Amino acid sequence: MIEVNILGVKITSLTLDQLREKLERFLSGPEPRQIVTPNPEFCVQATHDQEFKTIINKAALAIPDGIGLKFAGWYLGTPIKRRITGVALVEELCRLAEAEGAAIFLLGGGNGVAGKTAEKLKIRYSKLKIVGAENENTIFGKKRSDDEIVKRLNRKKPDILLVAFGAPKQEKWIYYNQPKFTTIKIAAGVGGAFDYLSGKVKRAPRLLRIIGLEWLVRLIRQPWRISRIINATLIFTLKVLFSRRNRYHENHE
Repeated sequence: MIEVNILGVKITSLTLDQLREKLERFLSGPEPRQIVTPNPEFCVQATHDQEFKTIINKAALAIPDGIGLKFAGWYLGTPIKRRITGVALVEELCRLAEAEGAAIFLLGGGNGVAGKTAEKLKIRYSKLKIVGAENENTIFGKKRSDDEIVKRLNRKKPDILLVAFGAPKQEKWIYYNQPKFTTIKIAAGVGGAFDYLSGKVKRAPRLLRIIGLEWLVRLIRQPWRISRIINATLIFTLKVLFSRRNRYHENHE
């Protein structure tokens, strides 16, 4: 397992077996660990949000969720072993929780999405213990403070917390509230994973995901995402090109 630097963001390069080993260690460890799932859009945003960049770089793991990161790693001469999506991370955590008897709490997503995600996961992992599946704005019937949400989490005593607020909110929320967790050992920001797992949003065909064109399918289905897609494709690519050029000049001055 190594760290790959892309636009100042440290990406964890690891195999699926290495990921599983890390998750097992975190679950049995003495303190909460934060996992982030950066993609090209994260890296672009981190170039002008130092707080966000710092939080990503302090995380226990920064899972590469985005084919663009693999291409960037190769282009910069520091290959990333494999892409691991947010959905794949959730599934690995569910397998581990089911095997170890650990409890999971799903927090975030749109109204009803966390609950639907929990239903789908229970079908796939019949022995999985889900102690909560709620949107942060309706967790008490109306919007409440972070402290009240954390108190509810602590009463439910989950071992694993999955947060789907979207970036960078989910990363910042976990980072600043992590010291108040009493039972949580793994807290991961999983972005739109709930939308896919619940069936709210259909994933692109497998072939298009493999060749890195899932973003195009999302753009066709959700044209309002065009500014985010531009950041994740064009802007990210240009920044990576410039970063390699700058690195070359620095090494030859």
